[in-house]
Amino acid sequence: MLSITDLSIRLAGRLLIDQSSVQITPGSRVGMVGRNGTGKSTLFKVIRGELAAEHGSVTLPPRWRVGSLAQEAPNGPESLISVVLKADLERDALLAEAESVTDPHRIAEIQTRLVDIDAHSAPSRAAAILSGLGFSAADQLRPCAEFSGGWRMRVALAATLFAAPDLLLLDEPTNYLDLEGTLWLEDHLAHYPRTVIVISHDRDLLESSVDQILHLERGKLTLYRGTYSSFEEQRAARELLDAKQVKRQEAERARLQAFVDRFKAKASKARQAQSRVKMLERLKPITALVTEDVREISFPAPEKILSPPIIAVDNASVGYDPATPVLGRVTLRIDNDDRIALLGANGNGKSTLVKLLAGRLAPFSGKVTRADKLSIAYFAQHQLDELNEDASAYDHIRKLMGDAPEAKVRARAGAIGFSGKAADTKAGKLSGGEKARLLLGLATFFGPNMIILDEPTNHLDIDSRAALAEAINEFPGAVIMVSHDRYLIEACAERLWIVADRTVTNYDGDLDEYRRLVLSTRNAEPAPRERSTPNEKPQRPKSDNRGSLKKRIAEAEAEIARVSDIIAKIDTALALPDIFTRDPKQAAQLSKARSNAADALARAEEQWLEASAQFDEAAG
Repeated sequence: MLSITDLSIRLAGRLLIDQSSVQITPGSRVGMVGRNGTGKSTLFKVIRGELAAEHGSVTLPPRWRVGSLAQEAPNGPESLISVVLKADLERDALLAEAESVTDPHRIAEIQTRLVDIDAHSAPSRAAAILSGLGFSAADQLRPCAEFSGGWRMRVALAATLFAAPDLLLLDEPTNYLDLEGTLWLEDHLAHYPRTVIVISHDRDLLESSVDQILHLERGKLTLYRGTYSSFEEQRAARELLDAKQVKRQEAERARLQAFVDRFKAKASKARQAQSRVKMLERLKPITALVTEDVREISFPAPEKILSPPIIAVDNASVGYDPATPVLGRVTLRIDNDDRIALLGANGNGKSTLVKLLAGRLAPFSGKVTRADKLSIAYFAQHQLDELNEDASAYDHIRKLMGDAPEAKVRARAGAIGFSGKAADTKAGKLSGGEKARLLLGLATFFGPNMIILDEPTNHLDIDSRAALAEAINEFPGAVIMVSHDRYLIEACAERLWIVADRTVTNYDGDLDEYRRLVLSTRNAEPAPRERSTPNEKPQRPKSDNRGSLKKRIAEAEAEIARVSDIIAKIDTALALPDIFTRDPKQAAQLSKARSNAADALARAEEQWLEASAQFDEAAG
């Protein structure tokens, strides 16, 4: 059991958690929620032993392994599958020792333990996790160094999940994922066999993957049973109850005070008055739950509604190299009030499509027609890094308003959520959510006809995401969304487009159907079929594909050699003259280990045959 007892945490002089206690039983799946900056990530550091508490304690069972996502993405020449497999430290150490051990007793112990931890199925389990997070079979054999930071953070997540710690701590894991990866992760966490605590602002993950909600508010931790919707209901009931109790207490306090005021001067009532004074002193005030108001998000309306369609694309191809376009045969139409969400795994070309729509990429062929005086606002997460860290929200807005009076600039800053002193805070000191709000306000400053939102929710808490959904629904222009947040899509999108197989198609189903499609594909295929390659991962010619097949053949050959060596050592131990009579238990363990090793050898040989056949086919 994870026991948090009378815990107080102070960071940089600020009290984040104040004398809170909570008990989390083994096997619980807990979603941790709370406004940004309340101390959720800091609590994780205390649980991991990286930060000392000011008061109280956090205790874990002595043998529990605690796992969390690495702060730095893995890098280097090792293949993705190798990085993930090495996350199981015990398996890695046992396999290394098995390479050199000669003592029959130790061979039996090692092989028995490898059987106990299901070590021989590890490669297929690691491949299934990588597949679920969006890596193809060929990707899994490529070096980590070939991938961008975002993709390498997915590898770090895969390694953490593969290690299957007794306590899994995940801090906003969906920030690195697309919708498809998020859907897979939701399903994986829902079936995680040990204890997990996940910090998340994703309503659907909190609804489908956890059975308890740990709420951090105003320094207090409160554990609620049930999913997020159940938490909202329980919290609303608690707020109502506390409000009633506060009202009753205020009435009682007023009654006692009135008695004291009336009779304190009368000698005959002095003793009773004094008694009521003591009752007032003992009447501890009830702290009602205070709902912190969320600042609204709003998008200025365009000055003029344009005649539809505002964008028409006819049989266009687009990308970064005319010889290998990312998307082709693209035909679509956008009207002035459309709400469209783009589906499809990262790497299939969603970013390429929105760049085409925004006019940042010209088509190689085909035609793109835009309405006259069309204004497009484009928001992407990477633009957060483009804010001037030394400039305040006021400074950024002043640049857009020229010689406008101070009062108007301040009013506009307040309209996008930066009123008073907040407008003078430098961007470098803003939280991720505050930066996202500022960038949304700057991108839509002049009232665009169409807004393109590329992962707008990554740094927004749950209430701010709801505010964003409301702003989208109230905006009279068109909105194109790329998001892993299912709640945002379901709340706002009226049309779904799938970007896959190097083109764009309309999807007639809903997100529940799409979720079933994604899970059936990713869970059924430990080594998934190739994805069409995006601009982040340019298409490789056939020679590169043959190179990856060569690597698969070489790895299968190495596995065959390794397992054959293990079998030879086990056979040597089993050949001892009196092993079955002297130590029948050890002999049985060795026999079981040999059977498992023989199964692993058969699998490696099948992989070798499959890769060899594909290589011969590719060679023509």
